[in-house]
Amino acid sequence: MDPSHDIGRLLEIMAALRTPETGCPWDLAQNFSTIAPYTLEEAYEVADAIARDDLTDLKDELGDLLLQVVFHARMAEERGAFDFGDVVQAITEKLIRRHPHVFADETSRTPRAVEGLWERIKAEENAANKTSQAGALAGIPVALPALSRALKLQVKASKVGFDWNDPRAVLRKIREEADEIEAELDRAEMNKAATAGEVGDLLFAVVNLARHLDADPEAVLRQTNLKFERRFAAIERALAARGKAPQQASLAEMDALWNEAKAAE
Repeated sequence: MDPSHDIGRLLEIMAALRTPETGCPWDLAQNFSTIAPYTLEEAYEVADAIARDDLTDLKDELGDLLLQVVFHARMAEERGAFDFGDVVQAITEKLIRRHPHVFADETSRTPRAVEGLWERIKAEENAANKTSQAGALAGIPVALPALSRALKLQVKASKVGFDWNDPRAVLRKIREEADEIEAELDRAEMNKAATAGEVGDLLFAVVNLARHLDADPEAVLRQTNLKFERRFAAIERALAARGKAPQQASLAEMDALWNEAKAAE
């Protein structure tokens, strides 16, 4: 098959890959559950290309992500549930329904007003869907990254009044959670599971502080990861100049080099 700009060609290729006997053995062996991790991975790679401002790579990663949609749609079509056209129809209907300020007579024009409108329409849709989970925290996918899911849980709880109104109160909660970890560490026989649970509480509180500061915890942690990689690479370069590998250096030596890298920034 020749490459094409036509989405129909992509659908034909996917169908060929999934055709019994003549298709690809690997593709034929897959199901929704086995493909789901690849779907998440491709979404992360899209985000990574955006973070690196690599538009050439972004084009390729968006193609990989589109393949995931086509793959899932093909498997659903084989079961007689829906096909790619149904997916397109569902999202176009949703976009039109949730943008009455563009496609109807709604007058909301500021980003904040539009966001509120979107949430109201989404809530009405959930209320109309009898199969949807009840409760203020409903509708948050469990497969989200833990930091992102914690943020969404807190945002939803906040909308029904379960929230602090001062980031300093959240900071006090963080100190409280840290004290509870220390108490677990001080026990004669530390319960690792209980201590790990306290660490989870601490992470949840830190996400809450980020939210009160209008910071995306996933994004700020990603930036900190990059910073750590950058500074550790500086340590490795400095050690290499001394003819050493990191495992041959003392913690004190690496810590001093870390401070040098930090100061250089």
